[in-house]
Amino acid sequence: MGPDRKILLATRSKGKLRELHGILASAGLEGVTLDDAGIAESAEEEHIEIFDTFEENALAKARYFHRRSRMPTMADDSGLSVRALGGAPGVYSKRYSARDDLSGQDLDDANNAKLVNALRESSDTSASYSCAAAFVDDKGELVAMGETHGRVIDEPRGSEGFGYDPFFFSTELGKTFGEATVEEKEAVSHRGRAFRKLVHALRESGRILV
Repeated sequence: MGPDRKILLATRSKGKLRELHGILASAGLEGVTLDDAGIAESAEEEHIEIFDTFEENALAKARYFHRRSRMPTMADDSGLSVRALGGAPGVYSKRYSARDDLSGQDLDDANNAKLVNALRESSDTSASYSCAAAFVDDKGELVAMGETHGRVIDEPRGSEGFGYDPFFFSTELGKTFGEATVEEKEAVSHRGRAFRKLVHALRESGRILV
């Protein structure tokens, strides 16, 4: 990696970018967006995350954008797993509602509505967020995992975060991710933990500058 410490962030999610920029900045690294790198959106991107595990999907995404950019690339795949639903939505969290006609907040709303309805008769709403953070450069690949635990509530709280955050009550924070600040969420979140582990592993291996 060059001395400018720039890493391509392989996501078009504004919510993820906001979190990742903060995580990398605290490690002295600079995240470069796909738009900043001049990587136009392609229909191929809809068919990258086709695997059954977060690790495989994160690596597939990092490999794809590394090939397109030739930059050191970080990507993640993450999702919410609910015990009463047998681990669903899991790797299908982004499209849990099966509403392919929706995107952004409208898609989040549809996913959350389906989740709350699925748990309406359940006394167990315990859940966990999982994240696989992947790094790919010309020297190879690394993956790190992060988790955080809590439960799903039936009414949203807070307007921060994205996805299922207003419905995910964090055991550690005592509030939903929707009520948490970016800094509070980053400290305990699945994504924060996964990317901090990844950065540590990259430093230990000498792949990025300390």
